[in-house]
This record gives sequence, C-alpha cells and structure tokens, in this order.
Amino acid sequence: MKYLFLFITPFVFAQQTKKVDFISINAHLQPNAIEKSISGKVIYDFVVKSKIDTIKIDAIKMEFSEMKINGKSVPFKNSGKSLNLYQGFKKGKNKVEFSYSAKPKQTMYFVGDAATGQIWTQGQGKYTSHWLPSFDDVNEKVVFNVSVDFRNDFEVLSNGVLKNVSHNSKGNIKTWSYQMQKPMSSYLVMLAIGKFIKQTETSKSGTDLEFYVKKEDASKFATTYKHSKEIFDFFEREIGVNYPWEVYRQVPAMDFLYAGMENTSSTIFAQDFVVDEIGYNDRSYVNVNAHELAHQWFGDMITAQSGKHHWLQEGFATYYALLAEKELFGEDHFNFELYQTAEALQRASITDTIPLMNEKASSLSFYQKGAWALHYLRTNIGDDVFRKAVKNYLDNYGFKNVNTDDFLAEVNKVSKFDTNTFKKVWLEQSGFQVQEALAILKQNKFISDYLALSEQFEKPFSEKKQQFETILSSDAFYPLKEEVIYQVQEVPFEEKKELLVKAMQTNNLKVRQAIAVTMKQIPSDFKSEYNTLLNDASYQTREITFKNLMGQFPEERFSLLDKTKDWMGFNDKKLRIAWLTLALATKDYQNVNKVTFYDELLGYSTPKFEANTRQNAIVNLLFLNKADKNVLPNLVNGLTHHKWQFTKFCREKIREMVKQDTFKKYFEELLPTLPEPEKVQLQKLL
Repeated sequence: MKYLFLFITPFVFAQQTKKVDFISINAHLQPNAIEKSISGKVIYDFVVKSKIDTIKIDAIKMEFSEMKINGKSVPFKNSGKSLNLYQGFKKGKNKVEFSYSAKPKQTMYFVGDAATGQIWTQGQGKYTSHWLPSFDDVNEKVVFNVSVDFRNDFEVLSNGVLKNVSHNSKGNIKTWSYQMQKPMSSYLVMLAIGKFIKQTETSKSGTDLEFYVKKEDASKFATTYKHSKEIFDFFEREIGVNYPWEVYRQVPAMDFLYAGMENTSSTIFAQDFVVDEIGYNDRSYVNVNAHELAHQWFGDMITAQSGKHHWLQEGFATYYALLAEKELFGEDHFNFELYQTAEALQRASITDTIPLMNEKASSLSFYQKGAWALHYLRTNIGDDVFRKAVKNYLDNYGFKNVNTDDFLAEVNKVSKFDTNTFKKVWLEQSGFQVQEALAILKQNKFISDYLALSEQFEKPFSEKKQQFETILSSDAFYPLKEEVIYQVQEVPFEEKKELLVKAMQTNNLKVRQAIAVTMKQIPSDFKSEYNTLLNDASYQTREITFKNLMGQFPEERFSLLDKTKDWMGFNDKKLRIAWLTLALATKDYQNVNKVTFYDELLGYSTPKFEANTRQNAIVNLLFLNKADKNVLPNLVNGLTHHKWQFTKFCREKIREMVKQDTFKKYFEELLPTLPEPEKVQLQKLL
C-alpha cells in the first residue's frame, strides 16, 4: 500500500490469540447502497486452546441478533467496539453464528449514487471491523469465505476464487460466493462493487489474472495493465516461491483513499491510474501494480507481528517493485530511482529522527529506507544468497506472522554477513547511511556520470557547452539530458538556442517536458519549435505548453483554443478544466457557447465526479468569479466527503470566504436548503 498505517494490537487481543484460534469464517452479506449500510449472517469456526472467560470479536457500532454457539442460543455483550462472548463455548472446536447490521462511518465507502456508483472497502489503517465482525489483531489469521447479495447489473468482487454466481429469488438480485483456501489477517478482506468489465490472462505458472475497469474505460485495459503479466511471472522467478493464492485480480476504485491496497488475491487501486496511451507516459500504474503484487507474498502470505516490524511489508514491497522496474526498464532506471530515493531520505533525515524499526516511523522510512536497507543487504551478500534467504523465509513462515529477527535468522543461515551491525545501523538508528548508499550507486556508470554532471552546476556555461552538446547527441539515459536543460535554465536564450534545438530533436518526452517547464519566456524565433510540444504524447507537457502560450501570445488565443478544443486529458479532467477556464476567460471567444462551457465546468464540481476533479473545478470557477454562488453548494457538499484532503480544502476555502460579510450571508442563505449532514458541518464554520 502506498501510505503508512500502524498496527494497533491491544494487549487483551494479543493474549486472546494464545488461548483461542479462529479458523474460518463464512459470511453472507447484504450491502445496501441507498441506506449506506451492511447486514449479514456470520459463522465462525474456532478452537479454544485453554481456559478463557471472554472471547472478543472486534465490531464497531454494530447490532447483533440470533446469537448461537454450537447450535444453542447464548447471551452476549455488545460494547460498541466488540462482540463479547462469555457462555456456551468449550475447550476444543466451536462454532458461533449470528446476524448483524452496521452503518459504517469508515472502512466501507459508498461512492456516487446507488444506481451507478461503487461500494468498496479499505481495511488497512482503519480496520475491517467497521463493516464485518472480525479481528483488529493482525496475528489472528482466518480463512475468509464471503458471499454477497447485490443487484444483478453490478459486479461484486471479494477475496479468493469465485465459486458460484446464482440468481436470487428476488429477481434482480444475484449472489456471488467467494472462497479462500489459506488464512489471512482481517485487514486484508475486501469488497468492491461496481459496473465493471473484465479481461483475463494466465500467468506462466497457470494462475488466472483478472483485470477490471469501469465499462466506460474499456479502451484503457491494455495501457492501464501494461506489463502486468510480465511482473507476475518475474516475481515468481525472482522470489522463488509460487504466488501463494489461487487467483489474482485488480480493480480500480473511484475516490480511493490511497494509490493501492494489497487485499489478499484482490488489489484495489485508484482510478487515477486508469490511463490511455498518452496518460501512460505521465502516470503509469506499473510501480503501484508491482508494489501491491509483491505484498501478496510480503504482507499477505507473511504478516508483520506489529508496527515495529512494518518495514518487512512496505520495505520489501517497495524494493521488489523496483526490481520489477529494473527487469522492465533496465539497470539505469533502477539506479536512478534508488538515487532519487536516497536524496529524499537524506533531506528528510534532518528532521525525521525516528528509526525504521519503530511503529511511529514515517512512511518514507518504512517504504524507501526499508527498500534501501534490503538493497544494501543484497549488494553485500550477493543476489543468489539474498534470493535463497528470502525463499527460506517465505517457506518457513508462510501464512504466519513474522518479526525482523525471523528474517535476519534466515540471512544468517546462508551468509556470514554481520546482521547484528546491519540491524543496529540500518534498522535501529535514525538517519540515512548516505556514504554507503553512494558507494553502491557509483558502481553504475550512468549514476557516476549524473553525479559528475550535477557537480558542474556552478560552472560557467561556456566551459560546459561542448560537454552538453555531446550528452544531448548521445544515447545516454534521459536524466542526464534533463539535467542539461535544468543547468541552462538561466542562460540567455541566444547562447543556448542551438542546445535547445538539439534537445527538442532528441524526441524524448522527459527532455522536451523539461524545456516546457523551464522556459518562462518563449522567444519569437523559437516559438514554432516550442509549439510542437502541444503535440507531445504527454498531457502534462501539453498543459504546461498550452498555458504558457495562452499567457504570452494573447493575440493567438482564439487559434490556440480552437486547436485544443477536444482535449480531455486524464480521468481527473485537468486538461479539459484548464481549457474551459481559459476559454471562459478569453474575451469574445465563442460567446454563443460561453454558457455551455460554464455549465460543463460547473458540472465537474458536483458529486458526480471524483474529489480531485471537483477541487480543480471549484478552484477554477472561483478564479473566474469569486462571487459565483452556484459553486457554494458543491463546496459545502465536500465537507462530508470521505477523502480528508478534499474535505480539508473545502473547509479551509469556506473559512477564508466567510471572513467577508457578503460570502457569510450567501452561506447563511444556503444553510436551510442543505441536507442535515452538510448543514451540521457548515454551521460549525459559520
């Protein structure tokens, strides 16, 4: 997963796992998109290993009925945080069954309207126990079997193999039944419900790979899931342990909270990564794809015992994603990614003083420093020995919980490497081992050349011009050429013109984008060359170029707007929103269509669209007209959104606006018309 979460394992539950072992769950669920609720029937099989007074199942704000243990009705206590069982169980095998209902405030999200929207879950960080009675303690691993009743015009996805789809007696309802074979921690259970379509491939070892997108994104399968099968096959070779589950599926979710989440056998990822051929060049899913797949071994198959050992999941997933990129894009790419990571870690180490083996470590530490620790280890013990240690580690601890010493013990069995010093320096000390990292990186010629070039930043242009020309004419990896462009940023145009022309002629998207970014003024005798950037297969380059040209050549705005009128860009409509804003701001441009343009832009600020689209639209609408009352209901609506970043933006924007009496009056007039949840949030700000 691309963001940090912390394990919280209360002492009482840690003690429970020693005395009680929950084996499997069969859950038959009925999500309700209209009421934003879920209900169901749950059966747990469990073993009591030693005497215990009360058995707890985590359950946040749920209602329970029909409680039976071993076939007999039993009393129970509902604390609001857990279901507490204290009668009816015996030493040995037991079965508890009950019905429940909940209106989850988090972890299960209902996005969009009931007819066309999505329902998805995100158990890591906030826990599955908000929507399914389960276990917040990651050390309680259970075999999950989930069946779901829902409308037959939707697709329902969960963990494991889809064993059966049956039509319900209610007519427009179907039941999807999923089954797991191996145990997992509760935070890895998922549901994703939406109007998805599917394509499938089969891995070299015979595993079914299922790829989903929304129906309207059917043309984006190939670009979104590019390299997926290659990554899967590479991991099985590299890790040396077959994929541990029966199927692997991936599905994008609207307004997902993170980049991706490695639910066992079924990854959910952000809709942002659903891209066409041009979008792939700016924002590919490859790294997130590889990261979440690596977690199927490191995190799902073996799970860290506590937050202190969280790097065993995120560090491994981050490192193996880089190894996958090395396989796909080469050694130079791999080393440049490590170099950028090392730079970020060095900068952060000034203020980030919590070591890697600490549950309060930053996500940068868990992910990037964890990956670097593994790279340092692998470099010192050798690729083959590293692979052997990892294979033994997975073989010995599969479907169990692990700690750092478990992994290092496997390294000790196959190597004489000093793991005690490694643990102390890389895992238990704060800071980043810059010199050790640089020594490894400099073994790569490209990195040595890049570092040497970076050190020339202060040199006069005349002394390095010839070198720059040589670099641009070479087949060097693009960051070297990009660095040339950044180093000539302040050089007068006439002195660097030939160099820029040569850089443009490389036809490298990143190098050309560097020119778009750094050229604040476009000289007239470079304008035709600069204009070609509008045709680059990069939405980011197109947006930068479009805005620069619109700003610097107002007399050509009409022709520029005409040329770019069909641009849409990513799913977030950023390019389209930029076009609409500038079309509306351009005097006398298509006056007859101004209302249509405005209505389209206003539409992007409504709940029909994802939060990042809405926020961008709101910012641009208020830029065009600070007193636009049409925007206000959509701004207030954002106060109740599940994405905290969007909620924070809306809250801060309203706070800023109500400082002015005119806007405060507007919001006060709006207040009585609002739904109750929005009314409550707005009143807090007024």
